[in-house]
Amino acid sequence: MLVLLGNVSFRSLDTFDGGDGSERTFASYRRGAAIHAGDRRRARGTRRTVDHAVARGLARSRSASLVAAAGYPAAVSVGAAGVTVGFFLWYALALRSPHRALVLDVSWLACLVIGIVGVYAGWIAYSRYFARRARVDEVTALQYDALSWGLLVILWGTLLAPTEHGTGRATAVAIGAFVLVKLVVAARFNRTVRDVALTFLMTRLPLIAIAELASMVIGQRPGVHYAASTNPLLAVWGRWDAEHYIGIADFGYSGTEPAFFPFYPLLIRIVGTATGSHLIAGLIVSNAASFLGLLYLYKLIEHEYNRHVAQRATFYVSIFPTAIFFSAVYAEALFLFLTVASFYYMRERRWLLAGVFGFFAAATRVEGVLLAAPLFIEWVVAAREGGREFFRYWVDDLVKPLAGITLVPLGLAAYMGYLWVITGDPLRFSHVQSHWGRELAPPWTSIATTFQKMLDAHTQPTVANEVLELAFTALMIGVLVAGFRRLRLSYVVYMALSILVPMSTSSLMSMPRFALVLFPMFALFGLWGARPTFNNAYVAFSLPLLGLFTVLFAAWYWVA
Repeated sequence: MLVLLGNVSFRSLDTFDGGDGSERTFASYRRGAAIHAGDRRRARGTRRTVDHAVARGLARSRSASLVAAAGYPAAVSVGAAGVTVGFFLWYALALRSPHRALVLDVSWLACLVIGIVGVYAGWIAYSRYFARRARVDEVTALQYDALSWGLLVILWGTLLAPTEHGTGRATAVAIGAFVLVKLVVAARFNRTVRDVALTFLMTRLPLIAIAELASMVIGQRPGVHYAASTNPLLAVWGRWDAEHYIGIADFGYSGTEPAFFPFYPLLIRIVGTATGSHLIAGLIVSNAASFLGLLYLYKLIEHEYNRHVAQRATFYVSIFPTAIFFSAVYAEALFLFLTVASFYYMRERRWLLAGVFGFFAAATRVEGVLLAAPLFIEWVVAAREGGREFFRYWVDDLVKPLAGITLVPLGLAAYMGYLWVITGDPLRFSHVQSHWGRELAPPWTSIATTFQKMLDAHTQPTVANEVLELAFTALMIGVLVAGFRRLRLSYVVYMALSILVPMSTSSLMSMPRFALVLFPMFALFGLWGARPTFNNAYVAFSLPLLGLFTVLFAAWYWVA
């Protein structure tokens, strides 16, 4: 069955008409295509009797030959990393509780073996995955990947600064160098990673420079403000909602903080054990999630349309006026990553993975629960495309989709259960919204309230904020109305619900920030950006506003 998406015709999930009459193929969608009824026999094949002992022996022999082919320097580098990981695993266990000398000796040897075997196994497994994705031979992948593993020897720096903060910083530097080198290598061989990395760096670095300069030159607006750090270069990223997220990571929930969902502060707390600072941990989580969100967005839109649309969409979302929140201690970057990843796996028909990402999205922001609707729609579409044979394999076509759909609201349900235990009110996250003047109401009430605030305002900044919130709301609605014919039904439903829910709180507060994670809007912008007029207009409006909002945010003025 043909599914029309704008000017792109999907014949299956792995082939499509690119608009110029040529048929293109996406390798990463081949697994998803195999669930279609017409591909069942070819995808499943016939079972063969396998001697597992022989298979394991061959696998070990092949792994050993690959390591030998990678060369002595690579093998020694990874071996040193294995010794390092093993030693510090033992070191962490030894510090937790006293042990007898014999136990320490045995555990030291065991941890060394675990570290060496684990690191070598991780090196080989990741290199095979990378070779398959980057289309290089496995020996080349092993040689390049050895560079990142070798950097784990930086962990020995923790012994030079044995204090809690010094150990955390050395650990963070080692892990950061490890990830950075893997990213550089991936960008070297993979165009998608390279495109996204360039977009990320070319848009984040100027923002960081603007925010830091604004904090030093302009300073803070008059008043007493929360200081996330004694270092002003770091404190600039801990404005407004960051205080709540860092507070939750430090001390747990209290007061009105149940309005802020738990997954983001939980990640801050986990990463903070390595960095020694929850502010730095929040910056790491936000920026890592921002990069991953752009990567998934690129792949999703590339599969729906083409690479040029994907490039424009990721660039447009990176320079959107409120994109400063992707780099601050806010949950927007994480939420974008989780929602786009969920949609990506929906389109691959990998229902359980889509549900898992939806679960964590619903534990990050209440709007994450809306992912259950597009997941259900994509399942129905897949059933119609599969025809009569779709439910023949009931585990793949019935059990997994229903499990994935069920997982999404469980993210919200888990948080509600937690609130019920600690506060006795499972809807505490909703009830505390009255602190910010929000309550359940028809969507038009929020618009009327905004106009009333403008009429009653006694200061110009208040009027300006209300105008911006109204303008961004109109932008989202206008884009949905103008472009819904070029989007899949699941995208349209998700976008409409994501606009409707915040409008039903009797307030348009933070709508410019909510627009930042509305990824179907940027898919449409990517399509429309093929016209130079639209592209020029978007860049001309977005970049100055992004610079302005960054300066305002750094100076402790309310942005969104």
